[in-house]
Amino acid sequence: MSSALQLAKRFREVLLDGFWIANTNFKDQLSDVTWEQAVTNVDSLNTIAMLTFHIHYYIAGVANVLEGGDLEIKDQFSFDLPPIESAEQWEVLLNRLWTDSEKFASLVEQFDDSKLDEVFVDEKYGTYKRNIDGMIEHAYYHLGQITLIKKMLTPL
Repeated sequence: MSSALQLAKRFREVLLDGFWIANTNFKDQLSDVTWEQAVTNVDSLNTIAMLTFHIHYYIAGVANVLEGGDLEIKDQFSFDLPPIESAEQWEVLLNRLWTDSEKFASLVEQFDDSKLDEVFVDEKYGTYKRNIDGMIEHAYYHLGQITLIKKMLTPL
């Protein structure tokens, strides 16, 4: 299996369908979270909705680059979640995450392995491989947070 296919598989595992590393994934963890739970604050932690928006923000932004566009995202805006005040708004956010995650993985699958060693936008960002690996690691980091917050919100 090519490196690009392996990266796409690892990305799908954390976002959409895997259970190997964390015994869960974003889709699994978020499937039964209500919009009320998603926006509930636990102490000073980010909400589940905020973390979901945050990871989606980066997936969509990097996917734009993978499609040949510019890197338009800025860290300072990565937590600018518009208010979620209904189940429908929560579902829209989730569906955008699933759709853009599959798009991201499909774009990675189309890469030649040689493309993975090329500079991603600017040398300061490293290679495409480094950035795709970073997306996977970033997703696992926030998946752990979501899992813990969800447990804190669930009555015994």
